[in-house]
Amino acid sequence: MKLAVLKERRAGEARVAVTPETVKKLKALGLDVTVESAAGNGARIADADYAAAGAAIAPDIANTVRDADIILKVRGPEPDEVAAMRQGAVYVSLLAPYSEKDRIAQLAERGVNAFAMELIPRISRAQSMDVLSSQANLAGYKAVIDAAATFGRAFPMMMTAAGTIAPARAFIMGVGVAGLQAIATARRLGAIVSATDVRPATKEQVESLGATFVAVIDDEFKQAETASGYAKPMSAEYQAKQAALVAEHIKKQDIVITTALIPGRKAPVLVTEEMVATMKPGSVIVDLAAEQGGNCPLTRADQVVEAQGITIIGYTNLPSRLAVDSSNLYARNLFNFVSLIVDKKTGALALNWDDEIVKGAGVTRDGQIVHPSLKG
Repeated sequence: MKLAVLKERRAGEARVAVTPETVKKLKALGLDVTVESAAGNGARIADADYAAAGAAIAPDIANTVRDADIILKVRGPEPDEVAAMRQGAVYVSLLAPYSEKDRIAQLAERGVNAFAMELIPRISRAQSMDVLSSQANLAGYKAVIDAAATFGRAFPMMMTAAGTIAPARAFIMGVGVAGLQAIATARRLGAIVSATDVRPATKEQVESLGATFVAVIDDEFKQAETASGYAKPMSAEYQAKQAALVAEHIKKQDIVITTALIPGRKAPVLVTEEMVATMKPGSVIVDLAAEQGGNCPLTRADQVVEAQGITIIGYTNLPSRLAVDSSNLYARNLFNFVSLIVDKKTGALALNWDDEIVKGAGVTRDGQIVHPSLKG
């Protein structure tokens, strides 16, 4: 059975869907692996490295996917890539299903069975396939590194014969995977770190990393989380109190990193223009929600802008800026998913649509769009 790996064609995408390590593992499953030439260049993997691991190298799209049973990529396919796939093939990548529905429609029309890695269920059995966590972890780290590189001062306190340099103050808004890694990284660099989130359980996580938790802690806040761990909608009164607290806190910060992103929806505004105007000149905002409009209205996707003396970084693909590590993690996520849909004894495709993971990640099947959230 043939597995094909296509080169990424989107501007700014340096990641790749397999590494020599996972090529060897895929071969051990009984798969013949073909990699499009130069697919690994952005992640510093040469064609020769893939060949040494046992992969065949193909010169173009047509030769890569010809007769392929499984096709892997990082981002969604281009129209010419879809056209080259055979009916009944399995396609797996990050598909941005809520914003790129036209690509999913093309895959369905072609009769390709497509799976979106970002729809992998958040269950314990699927943790090794959780691409959102693996990539967000690196994004949180890179956000702090980019902020430190842009900030015109040192992060840690430094005591010298000429005097003491005060430590930078970093404020992390949103304590998911990216936010927690941002806290840890900023702390390692020596900043005084604070963080906020609407979920009460995050208070302990923030404090365990040595940061200060910033929130209006009242009875409503203490009950603001569902049994599943998701945030409940807060009253307008609470939101006003929290906004006032955050606005006052931001005035004293040097670095603000925002991480609030809701799939399929415009990013919520966390840092208003009025808040930006109160920040100290030279401060830096890194907006991890830039791709969906940004957590700050002044953010511009894939740009670094200066507004009112504040630098606002709006890179939309931070994991790609660490392509070697992000590719290694993503490739392992993909391998773990592929190993679920391949019979380990025969090496044949074994799609079990009753499996919770397969069903949860599946977006197209037999010419139809099947994921409940994408129908209609």
